[in-house]
Amino acid sequence: MKKFFSVADVDNLKNIVSEALEIKSKPYADENLGKHKMLGLVFLNPSLRTRLSTQKAGMNLGMNVMVMNMDKDGWALETRDGVIMNGTTVEHIREAAAVMGEYCDILGLRSFPTLKDKEADYSEDLFNKFIKYCGVPVVSLESATRHPLQSLTDLITITEYKKTDKPKVVLAWAPHVKALPQAVPNSFSEWMCRAQEEGLVDFTIAQPAGYELSEDFTKGANITTDLDQALDGADFVYVKNWSSFKEYGEVYPVNENWLLDNEKLKLTNDAKVMHCLPVRRDLELSSEILDGPNSLVVKEASNRVWAAQVVLKRMLEDLEA
Repeated sequence: MKKFFSVADVDNLKNIVSEALEIKSKPYADENLGKHKMLGLVFLNPSLRTRLSTQKAGMNLGMNVMVMNMDKDGWALETRDGVIMNGTTVEHIREAAAVMGEYCDILGLRSFPTLKDKEADYSEDLFNKFIKYCGVPVVSLESATRHPLQSLTDLITITEYKKTDKPKVVLAWAPHVKALPQAVPNSFSEWMCRAQEEGLVDFTIAQPAGYELSEDFTKGANITTDLDQALDGADFVYVKNWSSFKEYGEVYPVNENWLLDNEKLKLTNDAKVMHCLPVRRDLELSSEILDGPNSLVVKEASNRVWAAQVVLKRMLEDLEA
């Protein structure tokens, strides 16, 4: 594994989930694999679970870990080629990424979209150039369009807690006070559509009209604007807000009640409820669910370690090959 950016970088979902759960049962079994190897984690945006879980995963594998907060401590990066750097940018991605690759054996990068220019955000220019110039394996810690470590975690969690061989999984849009990126729902949809192809889940997306995700991420999903219909018989409900893709970054008023609470949960098959966190209580998801027996949000966050560890393990094994 030379990079981990999307579900396309995994050849078999069932295998990688099984490997992750095996790692969970024996977290230090490969602690010599990363001996004298350096993991560099580069953040252009805030992080809690991604930062800590990936650090812990690297340490479980015997790696040393360095963290760089580029948004606070680094120079302003230029990604465009052929420009005279006489403005606010100080260092070009060509040199910055190359130098990081000299210091580290594996790099992770986190960068959010602007939500202003869809073409620029969805080109993933920063990530592509970072991968091109650093010269070492790269793990996405979230990008403008995807959050693959979170999505792998979600599939691990669904596999761990499912009660049927092919559970019904619902991605349910939720309200928010501001425009949020599509990265998490894009990625979750992409992974669940692939899981559906492999016979692991039955996948439905429920969102209000105007909040349709890009079809590049939702092919094969059942899509509806009726939340109650989607919840019928659901085994897992993944709650997440996102802004409009078509009218990029826009937030439309929604008059219907899209807050998942215990009353709506009665429509499901006693579904387990998931969220990537952080979550705004009683706006995105009701406190009664978050504090109740159906919530998996903390267990889901705990599994972030094993998602990161299985990816890093595979990268380290390739370095040894």
